Amino acid sequence: MSSSGPCQGHSRAMPTKGFTILWVIFSTSLLFRPELHLIMKAPKGKAMLTFLCLMLLAYPCLGSHASSHPKSIFLLAGQSNMSGRGGITNGTWDGVLPLQCRPRRKILRLSAKLAWVEAVEPLHKDIDVYATCGVGPGMAFANSVLAKDSSLGPIGLVPCAVGATRGTKISQWARGTDLYNQLVRRASAALRGGGSIRAVLWYQGESDTVNSEDADLYKGRLEKFFLDLRADLHIPSIPIIQVALASGQGPFIEKVRAAQLGLTLDKVTCVDAKGLELEPDHLHLSTGAEVRLGEMLANEFLRTLPSPLNSHGH
Repeated sequence: MSSSGPCQGHSRAMPTKGFTILWVIFSTSLLFRPELHLIMKAPKGKAMLTFLCLMLLAYPCLGSHASSHPKSIFLLAGQSNMSGRGGITNGTWDGVLPLQCRPRRKILRLSAKLAWVEAVEPLHKDIDVYATCGVGPGMAFANSVLAKDSSLGPIGLVPCAVGATRGTKISQWARGTDLYNQLVRRASAALRGGGSIRAVLWYQGESDTVNSEDADLYKGRLEKFFLDLRADLHIPSIPIIQVALASGQGPFIEKVRAAQLGLTLDKVTCVDAKGLELEPDHLHLSTGAEVRLGEMLANEFLRTLPSPLNSHGH
């Protein structure tokens, strides 16, 4: 990206409203307080005026500098429990937002239009469009990471999970499929303005518990998916943190869980969602469970960092 001025690398949209308000206040003060003219003619007054002018000129950068592009990027992929169904009842989200999922200026999301915007729940609302999205683990993950190591911010979340109405099998994520291509395309777009992909967060497998063949083939398919993704992202050692199933759509949950927990690829780790609270459908994680999962993923990611945490607080 070419450099062109002090705001390079950040949004260049001047916050004209704030600039105008400051200038009107200053001008009005001179109009109704004539004695200020005399003050401004004094040496200290001239220095004050120079300082004010510099602040007004710098104001566009001050307003746009904060978090227009992330430093640490995370890919969120898989099916409905990564997309988020916390708080969904009869196809409607209850709107309940835990404190751990609150938005903050250092957390961004890549929209469906490939633009960085403020991250707010539901994170996958414009990605997993054939289902109603609720709370997922992403925001709790990002907030937890920043709380423990703020030097990793700003964080950019790249929602790619698709559960739709019937879920997505691992075979639907194989290289060359629509879901795979979208994942790689969005990952590439996330890197255009800088930053680095720090990890892939993966939660999928519920749909592969329906029949025995899919469950038997799951480990091989999952391993190939991870290897292909690393190759196509050109990041052969990118950490991948997967989630072992808490539930499933069929009777072969333990087969798929065994495949997930038994994977031995380098820098592929696993957090276990078994025992987390489920919604009344006995398939999707509750809001509280999604928050807990996000914190578990954050702890696992931070554990994989090569150097000790450098905590700076909020």
